[in-house]
Amino acid sequence: MTTEADLKDKLRKIEALFVGASTQGEHSAAMAAKDRILAKLKECEGKEKAVEMKFTLGDGWNVRLFIALCRRYGLKPFRKHGQRRTTVMLVVVPSFANDILWPEFTQLAEALGDYLDEATDRIIREEVFKDTVDA
Repeated sequence: MTTEADLKDKLRKIEALFVGASTQGEHSAAMAAKDRILAKLKECEGKEKAVEMKFTLGDGWNVRLFIALCRRYGLKPFRKHGQRRTTVMLVVVPSFANDILWPEFTQLAEALGDYLDEATDRIIREEVFKDTVDA
């Protein structure tokens, strides 16, 4: 059974991987990883121009995670009038979005999804009915 602490540790390790951490100590230093990602963003901004990018996300959980990740790195997600709630716009350097932001988001979303699935099954099994097998 995955605990919330296990999930948080996994999320920190995923973040550390996206900045090329070379030692085990760096993997456990989530704040240092964030600083390195921010430095990489600044480096990308110096080399290429930021453009408006559109991200279409599957559900509310992913939207919330993506927006939080963007804000963590000082990016300002927005939505244009008439866009669906699963659409997020972002003015960002394409190389940062493609090489760091999106891959990190997909791994974080997968880890969070696994945790939510496991928690949902456990709660249903314990509180509703023991058999959670699909029909």
